[in-house]
Amino acid sequence: MKKISLLIALFALSFNVAQAKEWKQIRIGVEGAYPPFSKTEADGSVTGFDIDLANALCAQMKAKCTLVKQDWDGIIPALLARKFDAIIATMDITEERKKKVAFTDKYQHIPARFVAVKGAQFQATEDFMKGKKIGVQRATTMDLYISDNFPAAKIKRYGSADDAYLDLKAGRLDYVMADSAAITDGLLGKDGGDKFAFIGPKLNDPKWFGEGAGIAIRKRDQDLAEQFNAAIKEIRANGTYKTIQDKYFSFDIYGEEK
Repeated sequence: MKKISLLIALFALSFNVAQAKEWKQIRIGVEGAYPPFSKTEADGSVTGFDIDLANALCAQMKAKCTLVKQDWDGIIPALLARKFDAIIATMDITEERKKKVAFTDKYQHIPARFVAVKGAQFQATEDFMKGKKIGVQRATTMDLYISDNFPAAKIKRYGSADDAYLDLKAGRLDYVMADSAAITDGLLGKDGGDKFAFIGPKLNDPKWFGEGAGIAIRKRDQDLAEQFNAAIKEIRANGTYKTIQDKYFSFDIYGEEK
């Protein structure tokens, strides 16, 4: 009986090894509405840090990759529906998201910030934020943070951060919260951006903001996660990652090494 059990176990192990897939064609979901990570150009193409990173990872893996543009609201459902195989869209690795999808190791970790008109008053307390108009991209970690900490605020949720910036410029919002690098590129670095400034502390509590941004995959596709993890390490070691980072940022976006 013990011999039979051992043979069954060995067969199961060999079956799993045989089933491990080397991915050579990969469809990657990207957003296209969160500069400098992703941006849709006039011709419909998508550019940005996430796009360059995706292409570099695919080159490292010697895989043929197809980028599929998808609105943020539906990006996880589209992954689960097999519209694509992975998501590279500055998605924070959180416990809530892990219930639905699996993640690679992080590939960047940038804190979130509030932004407001220069000189605006600010206190990160529930009493102070009561009735304040706060803009945020829906279904993000920033949305969760604001909902949990400032439930009495007037929270306005947008399909993209750019739409929130427009309402802040028009005076329809008191604050916008987003990834600090996205705010710099999408608001502070644009015409009229000198009227606005970061306000309050840098926010990166893992309870809300997770462990950094990773590549999301379906839970069954752990072999794909392993390929991406190896490629992330390789492009960081050979300088490709830094070359891409320096094209978009003047600071280290990876954060602490594990």
